[in-house]
Amino acid sequence: MTAKNLAAAPSQDSAPRQALVMSTIAFTVCFAVWTIFSIIGVRIKQELGLNETEFGLLVGTPILTGSLVRMVLGVWTDRYGGRLVYTATMLAAAVATFLLAFAHTYGQMLIAALGVGLAGGSFAVGVSYVSRFFPADKQGTALGIFGAGNVGAAVTKFLAPFVLLSWGWQSVALIWAAALVVMAAIFWFTTSDDPVIRERRAGKTAPARSFSQEFAPLKNLQVWRFAFYYFFSFGAFVALSLWLPRYLIGVYGFGISTAGMVGAAYSIPASIFRAYGGVLSDRIGARTVLYWTFTVCAVATLVLSLPSADYVVRGISGPIAFHFEIGPPAFIVVASVLGFFMSLGKAAVYKHIPAYYPQSVGAVGGVVGMIGGLGGFILPIAFGALNDLTGVWSSCFMLLFLIVVGCFAWMHFSILRIEREAAANASNLSYAAE
Repeated sequence: MTAKNLAAAPSQDSAPRQALVMSTIAFTVCFAVWTIFSIIGVRIKQELGLNETEFGLLVGTPILTGSLVRMVLGVWTDRYGGRLVYTATMLAAAVATFLLAFAHTYGQMLIAALGVGLAGGSFAVGVSYVSRFFPADKQGTALGIFGAGNVGAAVTKFLAPFVLLSWGWQSVALIWAAALVVMAAIFWFTTSDDPVIRERRAGKTAPARSFSQEFAPLKNLQVWRFAFYYFFSFGAFVALSLWLPRYLIGVYGFGISTAGMVGAAYSIPASIFRAYGGVLSDRIGARTVLYWTFTVCAVATLVLSLPSADYVVRGISGPIAFHFEIGPPAFIVVASVLGFFMSLGKAAVYKHIPAYYPQSVGAVGGVVGMIGGLGGFILPIAFGALNDLTGVWSSCFMLLFLIVVGCFAWMHFSILRIEREAAANASNLSYAAE
C-alpha cells in the first residue's frame, strides 16, 4: 500500500468504528432519499389530481425497488465488499433522484421513483458490511446503531417541507441527489474494505462461495418467519412514515409543514432507538424483545384503529349523545410509542441473522430486508385502497393490528414447538444414557 493510501485509509484498529459511523451516516442520507415522496408526494398528488390509490402507489414505488434489490446487493456485498457496493448504490440512486426533478407526468414519476428506490437497498449492504467488523456478542449493538439511520425519514419530514414551500418539490429532489453524491465520495475516502474481503484478496481465505451455497439457507422456514416479523416491524414503519403526513392532513387538517413535523415525532423514536433495541437484544435476548414489541404494538394499533364515532344511548330522561375520537395529542403519543417498540423489534430481528446464519448474512439479511421493504411498498397501497373502499381513515391501523397479531401468534407457536422438540430430544438422550 502506498503512503497516499495509508493516509487515506483508516488504521485497522479504528476500522470497525469508522465503518460503523460512516455506514450509519450514509444510511441516514439514503433513507432520507428513499422516503422523499412522503413529503413531495403530497404536492405531486395535488398537482396531478391523484386519487388515494395512485398516491399510495407513487409513495410505495421506491420502496418496491429498494426491497427487491436488497437480496442481490447483500450477496454482491458478501462477494465484492461493502465499500464498493455501498458507494455505487448511492451514486446510482443520486442519478435517479436528480432526474426525478425533470419528470412531468405520473408515468415519468413512477419510472424515476423506481430508481430512487435504489437508496433503500443500501440497508442490506450496510448489514453485511458492518457485521463483518464485529464479533457475535457485539453484532446486535452494532447493527442496531447502523439501523438507527432510519432517522433519515425524520430528516426528510423536518427539512423537505421548508425546501418545498420555498423553492418547489423539484428543488427537494435536486438537493437530496446532491447530498447522496457528497456522501458517496466521503464514504469511499474514509472507509476500508471489511476483514473478509481483505483476507480473501490476500489469499488467506477460500474464495467466495457459489450462489447456490449463498442461498441454501432460504430453504428454512425460519428465515421466512424472521422475514414476516420484519414485514411488520420495518415494513409497517416505512409505510407509516410515508402515509402519516397524508393521514394527518386528512384527519386533523394539518398543513404540510406541521404534518411533516408530527410525522417526524413518530419516525424519530422508531429510528434512533433501534440502537437501544440492539443493546437489549444482546443483553436479554432477541426473543424477549420481540415478545414485548408485538404485545405493545398490538395494543397501540388497536387503539389507533378506533374510528371517530357518535353514539346515542337511551337514558332515563331521554337520548344521551356521546362523541368519540382520538385527538391530535393522544394520536401523537400512541404513534410515538408504536414507533419506539417497532424500533426495538427491527433490531431484534436482525440480531437473529448473524447468530443463526453467520456465513450467509448477505443472502439471509437481504431476503429478510426485501420482505420487510415489500411491506413498505404494499402497505401504503393497501392503506389507500382501504380508504377508497371503506371511507374510514383508521382502516390502515386495523390492517396493522391484524398483521402484528399474526406475527405474535406465529412466533409464539413456533417457540412452543421448538421447546417441545428440545424437551423430547433431552428425554431421548437421558433414556439412551440409562
